[in-house]
Amino acid sequence: MIEIKSKREIELIKEACRIVALVHKKMEEIIKPGISTYELDQIAESIIRENGGIPAQKGYPSYQKGVMDFPSTICASVNDEVIHGIPSKRVHLKTGDIVSIDLVALKNGYHGDAARTYIVGEASSEAKRLVEVTRQAFFEGIKFAKPGYRIGDISHAIGEYVSKNGYSVVKEFQGHGIGLKMHEDPGIPNYGKEGRGPRIEKGMTLAIEPMVIAGKSDICELEDGWTIVTEDGSLSAHYENTILVTENEPKVLTIL
Repeated sequence: MIEIKSKREIELIKEACRIVALVHKKMEEIIKPGISTYELDQIAESIIRENGGIPAQKGYPSYQKGVMDFPSTICASVNDEVIHGIPSKRVHLKTGDIVSIDLVALKNGYHGDAARTYIVGEASSEAKRLVEVTRQAFFEGIKFAKPGYRIGDISHAIGEYVSKNGYSVVKEFQGHGIGLKMHEDPGIPNYGKEGRGPRIEKGMTLAIEPMVIAGKSDICELEDGWTIVTEDGSLSAHYENTILVTENEPKVLTIL
């Protein structure tokens, strides 16, 4: 069931989203060659807790037998890692890398969620283009995050824009509603047909997140049970924000 949020709930979600935006602002400042993904994780957790929040991804349960719960505050996915990369003291970012940082903050029972792909130092023109197309795909999608449209209209707009630019979308993972739970209805694929799916209504809070691959769309999972990588080794980028559906244009809640 899709939850339509009350004014009080929206204010609480906005506060969780503000914390997420603060973390991303800091990530943008400190991501440079030589820093480890573990250091990024520690700094992100400090900011969340200093603002009265809880890192919601830390301890998130795996649904696979024998796989540990997610051990970190952020997902840090480097180059061909699509999503769910586990931060490590052994992974130091290098010039030319791209790193996707995905994080969720929980405060007063409500969640905020956003992801960005950052360029480390100077990257190739192709890497820069992939990151920019992924970002713009989000904004193409939310043009339809208004009453009168359907979820499929968002999905279609994202998929068409990505395909037009010569890239592939990840089909096995998708955006989602967000609020009391990190993942709520509706699911929001990054591809699909116009005019399909649930109707969009004022008061919905949605985490819309294009995940884009420079090569083929095929993905696989590493032995850690979490990290998803491109099968052909091509680069991948991720861009996500939590938005609020209003009677007019949607409001992006995870940008300061």
